[in-house]
Amino acid sequence: MPVLRTRPRLGALLLAAAVLHMAPAVPAAADEPGWTAEPAAGEAAARAGGVRPYFYLAGTAGTVLEDRLTLANPTDREHTVTLRGADAYNTADGALAVRPAAGRPTDTATAAGAWFSFGAGATVKIPPRTRAVVPFTVTVPASSPPGDHPAAVVATEAGHGVRVRVHLRVSGPTLAALTVEDVAVRGRGPAAVVAYTLVNRGNVALTPQPSLRADGLFGPLPGRGARTLPVELLPGQRVELTEPWPGAPAFDKVRLRLTVTAPGGARATATASAWCVPGGTTARTGLGLLGLGGTALGALLLVRSRRTRRDPPDGTAPPAGPTTPAPEHELTGASR
Repeated sequence: MPVLRTRPRLGALLLAAAVLHMAPAVPAAADEPGWTAEPAAGEAAARAGGVRPYFYLAGTAGTVLEDRLTLANPTDREHTVTLRGADAYNTADGALAVRPAAGRPTDTATAAGAWFSFGAGATVKIPPRTRAVVPFTVTVPASSPPGDHPAAVVATEAGHGVRVRVHLRVSGPTLAALTVEDVAVRGRGPAAVVAYTLVNRGNVALTPQPSLRADGLFGPLPGRGARTLPVELLPGQRVELTEPWPGAPAFDKVRLRLTVTAPGGARATATASAWCVPGGTTARTGLGLLGLGGTALGALLLVRSRRTRRDPPDGTAPPAGPTTPAPEHELTGASR
């Protein structure tokens, strides 16, 4: 577990880097930086096997949080690595990304990447076959709102980079909320998918769980049960996703109901209607015949309705009522 403290004096720690001997040199692949970056193992992590996949830091606004990063160099040459903090965000398809150093938002109260400090350890030289442990601090502004502030520690060298996630939460009230928008069907038959947009309206990260219900002209259609998506939807982010729908009909008018939930009580529902039709000339011909048949059926029903109103049920002619001769000026061709 990370060390959570509020002591501001960390100059001596930030200047320290513990260097330990490692295993024999290992050549790096051409597309790898030749070194690794990961959270340093703490006491709690050591009991669970010594590995932390990410940093987890939590504290109140106005405090200073501390942790350590391990840089390992198994190669036979020295590496120089630069460290910085960065804001994390969702790409349009839901993947996680970090903002470049030049693209940091100006509002430091919410831009968690600006809260990181590595002191003298911002640039680290790692000798061959050694490991460096670099302490860093996260200073949470007093004006920072409560909730999750996704971030990352980014280590770079000569165009190569390694990102280590930081789950950072500021203490206070939390809200799990989302909306579902722009539901539509794309594709046909077993290859059809339901496209939609998810927006995180709360202040905590969400793991969405969508479920799909579908109804056709003649009754319910196969949908999809709830499943957990491999997506972490960050606060304030908008992503465009697709849900496979192998039960889509080849030809029907469908009404979809997409419900998305997430741990913490978040729930949202959106509906949409769409025609599912096969492609090609045959489909267009079928639609034309369907439209023609619908027109003919409508005309037949209209004629039957008129005859029903005009003729009594027993088939007898209606009784003749008193008639009044029309005046001469009403005769065809006559003028007043």
